[in-house]
Amino acid sequence: MEKEELYLGSHVDLKAPNYYLGTVNDAISYGANTFMFYTGAPQNTFRKPLSELKIAEGRALAKAKGFDESKLIVHAPYIINAANYANPELYEMSINTIVNEMRRTAAFGVKIMVLHPGSHVGLGAENGIKALAKALDVALRSDGTDVKIAIETMAGKGHEIGVNFKEIKSIIDQVPNNDRLGVCLDTCHISDAGYDLTDFDSVIKEFDEIIGLDRLLVVHVNDSKNPMGAHKDRHENIGYGYLGFEVLNKIVHHPLLNGIPKILETPYYNEKAPYKQEIEMLRSGKYVDNWRD
Repeated sequence: MEKEELYLGSHVDLKAPNYYLGTVNDAISYGANTFMFYTGAPQNTFRKPLSELKIAEGRALAKAKGFDESKLIVHAPYIINAANYANPELYEMSINTIVNEMRRTAAFGVKIMVLHPGSHVGLGAENGIKALAKALDVALRSDGTDVKIAIETMAGKGHEIGVNFKEIKSIIDQVPNNDRLGVCLDTCHISDAGYDLTDFDSVIKEFDEIIGLDRLLVVHVNDSKNPMGAHKDRHENIGYGYLGFEVLNKIVHHPLLNGIPKILETPYYNEKAPYKQEIEMLRSGKYVDNWRD
């Protein structure tokens, strides 16, 4: 049997005064061996200069603590919507932001950037997919890095695209040079989109048949506040939602996902980060009842 390589971590803030050094220290305090961060606020495109972010210090600490930079993740800002070609200004800004974020990702030594595929704003999923594919083609030809883009699976609220595996596959296929395109599988999102994660073997088999497991770069491990097919996208702490600990634990330790970074984006409770407790439970495979109390 193949030895398990479990890379398990969480979203971690990048904030003053220690910036990336603080990000790495927080991840260490959670007992993580991978993590995900934004290179600035996720809601806008304002970005501090890389020279102010203590990148060298953070990378040195990460190396000293045994983090593998190939398993670390950056998340692109939410404001990007490259599926909306009806707004030329937003579309151009989205492409430029994708390129800039890929370059910033590379500056941290990180190789994977998660991207929300966006909304077709009522123009139809096929048109949104076409617009996004064109934007990704431009970005991948102009960024000058080796960073891979992981297109995130979405819950299906509003006019989102990327709601099922066939839509993700269509995005990838419409980009001529797509070697650096992959997928981020979000457990809350795909459950909300209608995939039955109690039968994860069937779900991952379908993913492999449609997209291919070689494209799976990241897994977001989130419980859901809503039942399967709700199309809501509201994350819940591990064991407190409709998916539950056993389902998520099986996914985390699934042999077909061995070596793939797994990132928690679960909500704070009582203004506290839940990640240390959740990582401990998922790493051990043992759930602690009422662990938030």
